[in-house]
Amino acid sequence: MNQVSGLPEYFDIAQGDMILLDTLTNQSMLELLAAKKPALVFQPGEQWQYCNTNYTTLASIIEKISGLAADKFFQQHIAGPLNLTNTYVYNLTMKSYPPSRVFGFRYEGGKPVLNDLMRYDGIVGDGNVYSSVEDLYKWDQALYTGKLVKQSTFAEAIKPGKLNNGSDTKYGFGWFIDEPGKIVSHSGGWVGFVTQITRNIDQNQTMIILTNSSDGRARGIIKNIWEDKSYNLPTTHLITNVKVIDGTGLPAFDASVRIVNDRISDIGDLTPFPNETVTDGEGKVLAPGFIDSHSHHDTGLEKNPSAIAVTSQGITTIIVGQDGSSSPIDSIIQFMKNTPVSVNVASFTGQASLREKCMSGSLLRRSTEVEIDSMKVMLDLEMDKGSLGLSTGLEYEEAFYSTRDEVVELSKVAVAKGGRYISHLRSEDVNLEEAIDEIIDIGRQAKIPVQITHFKIAMRSKWGNSDKILRQLQSARLEGINITADVYPYTMWNSTPRVLFPKKDFENLASADFATRELFDPSASVMVRYTPNRDWQGKTVSEIAAINKEPISKALIRIIRESAMPNQGATIVAKSMSETDISHFLKWPYSSICSDGSMSGHPRGHGSFPRVLGRYVREQKLMPLETAIQKMTSLAAENAGIKNRGLIATGYFADLVLFDPNTIIDNATIENATALSTGVHYVWVNGKLVYSDQHLVPNFPGRYVMRGNQY
Repeated sequence: MNQVSGLPEYFDIAQGDMILLDTLTNQSMLELLAAKKPALVFQPGEQWQYCNTNYTTLASIIEKISGLAADKFFQQHIAGPLNLTNTYVYNLTMKSYPPSRVFGFRYEGGKPVLNDLMRYDGIVGDGNVYSSVEDLYKWDQALYTGKLVKQSTFAEAIKPGKLNNGSDTKYGFGWFIDEPGKIVSHSGGWVGFVTQITRNIDQNQTMIILTNSSDGRARGIIKNIWEDKSYNLPTTHLITNVKVIDGTGLPAFDASVRIVNDRISDIGDLTPFPNETVTDGEGKVLAPGFIDSHSHHDTGLEKNPSAIAVTSQGITTIIVGQDGSSSPIDSIIQFMKNTPVSVNVASFTGQASLREKCMSGSLLRRSTEVEIDSMKVMLDLEMDKGSLGLSTGLEYEEAFYSTRDEVVELSKVAVAKGGRYISHLRSEDVNLEEAIDEIIDIGRQAKIPVQITHFKIAMRSKWGNSDKILRQLQSARLEGINITADVYPYTMWNSTPRVLFPKKDFENLASADFATRELFDPSASVMVRYTPNRDWQGKTVSEIAAINKEPISKALIRIIRESAMPNQGATIVAKSMSETDISHFLKWPYSSICSDGSMSGHPRGHGSFPRVLGRYVREQKLMPLETAIQKMTSLAAENAGIKNRGLIATGYFADLVLFDPNTIIDNATIENATALSTGVHYVWVNGKLVYSDQHLVPNFPGRYVMRGNQY
């Protein structure tokens, strides 16, 4: 009765022993306990743990001692003496039930659907008692008169039990002891039923809540009113007249969607509540908010908390900590508390950031065993705080000199906490094949899901090999390696020009010549940032070479040399991929969509998602619209380990985008990289409108999204 027996929960024991035609009873439960002899969860009296098996066993003891079935005992000793006219035991072993029996329901599509007794409900002791508020109040009052039990017995029932070590359990005989001698309570929930009883003993006040709607929100509100605390009634919003593409990849369907507070509450043929706010979708598409699986937009959130570069694309969650560089999770959470933003943020932990904190001196070397151990400890702590896993930028110098073994060891830490691995490959051009072998092997050795981020072939003579690479990835998947990818829809990348020297020989003219022939198109590649000479910003590498009257290869070396000086830097938007390969990578069933974008620079930061929907889906018909949405939503969530986002489904967070599939298109260019896309009409984040037809809406409901968590 004090819930200190250590018995396991009977649902867990019975589940594996039942078929759909079975109905569990107290007798069959006792026989199952005797046959299976399940281990105790803890030794009796060592811990407190609520367990329904305690009450079903108690009912069986009562039956054994009294010689009466539990329902007969209940009627004879409780309901009858108190004249409880609407109170009785009913379960599925009984042939009939009184006319007053209440059924449990839930609402789906605006209609009530049975959510009632199931195959466990031939049992008694922990539930299956039907009553009314009036009858329960009679029972409550009788407990204080000695009519049912001695007053000394009831006093013991509302007194905390003791553990073996003498500490209080804060639970008596069926009562939670909220304040000893003053307040006791108990709540309940099963199938469609939600209940609550709270007793203010010293004031002789009792609160009883019964509902059969599967909706427990009223319980919390009433409890706050009862306790004289502040409360908020649910806010609801109805989006009507839309074609819902729910993120599963299934065909669109006509429906309305109701938002209650921050969640999707119902989907179907819904009628507005009185005074409910309504958005008429005018037949446009309502989809889950897009999840950008590789984003750098967080670097601009302090100045642009509305994140219009993101929300204008329909993106509601950005995944940061990419390319091996990340902020500590605590810093991200604190920033979002201090600076509310309009978009959700999730983060990986970067290998390069770990190296910077755990390695002394230069990072242009292998790490030591001691340094790897330090990185593992730090990563483990970040995983506990909700990091999605490990990210690497192995092409960049901070991580280029790390070994595969280092990455594998760190990946094992990530996967032990349910995390994943995402990588800017060690090479996207000259050594692409070896880099792909490496990420597959990391997945194999660490047994961790691995993702190639911003998947590309950035070497001219290797263009056209996407089909061969995809066959290799599919073969790895058949081996059991969970390898995925994300892709952005541009033939131009954005990075430091230093990546154009795979051998890190930045003064080698032959390497510069090779880069201009194979690794990028100098006449179509623009320096979007060049601090040594800002007049060169916006100019192509070919134009800079002409200004200096020198060969393009020498101009490239000049750019590298000058931008490497103290307090200087450079960023290039370089053209070096083929449309055919991009299309193949986009179509691969396991690739999601990303932007790899930021608030400025490359046009992908403002246009990636509308570009896919407009150019690749509508114009080129590369894939069905439903498939593209699935890649932008549920697949991205799955590949990152994010739950409760990425689908239009009841209970999911209300991250939503309303867009016109006939007009959606990107408008951002290198010359005007911040031009907003068109065709995105409304965007909601956690139930709040944040974007409306080319304009931000000053709501800032964005949250930090933990790995596998609902927050």
